[in-house]
Amino acid sequence: MELDFTDVPFDTKKFKPHEIEEIFEDPFSIRLLPDAEREDNETRYYLLGKTIGNRHLFLAFWSNGKKARVVAARDMSEDEASYYDRKLAEFK
Repeated sequence: MELDFTDVPFDTKKFKPHEIEEIFEDPFSIRLLPDAEREDNETRYYLLGKTIGNRHLFLAFWSNGKKARVVAARDMSEDEASYYDRKLAEFK
C-alpha cells in the first residue's frame, strides 16, 4: 500500500515519515475500526504499532485499498502501549 504524505496534518519533525511507514510494516501492529460512523461517510482506521527504534505510535488513517493517508499521529498513551505489549506477548 502506498502512503500519501502530501499536506500531512501532523508535525513531520516530531513524526518522521519513515516512522509512519514502520508502523504500517510492523507485523504485530493492531488495526482497529472505529465504532461510530463519521458524518462525511469516510472510513477511518486506527493503528497501534512500534517503530524499529522502539517508539509506540498511534495513527488514524483512511485508505481506498491502494493508498493510505494518515490524518493523525501521536505517541501512544501508557494504556495503549500496555495493550500493544500484552497483545505482542501473546504472539511470542
